[in-house]
Amino acid sequence: MSAKAEHYDVIRKPIITEKSTMASENGAVVFEVAIDSNKPQIKEAVEALFGVKVKAVNTTVTKGKVKRFRGQLGKRKDVKKAYVTLEEGNTIDVTTGL
Repeated sequence: MSAKAEHYDVIRKPIITEKSTMASENGAVVFEVAIDSNKPQIKEAVEALFGVKVKAVNTTVTKGKVKRFRGQLGKRKDVKKAYVTLEEGNTIDVTTGL
């Protein structure tokens, strides 16, 4: 598969946290993805961009918090994360970035 421009719109950036590092020990990689993307789109994008085989995709949506800035109420954006489990023998080095 070749990488298309739509694939770069689906996958925003890798998420590197303590929890995602623990998930990577079990063959999973965590990405921030577009809020309107679905699991088949995420699977296709990861396979095309990184040249790996995807076993499963789990997604979560974190609702944005309501915060105050200089007395004004504001809302942070909603964030969708994808936990991508890779097939045995496939790896992605997320420290190099997209």
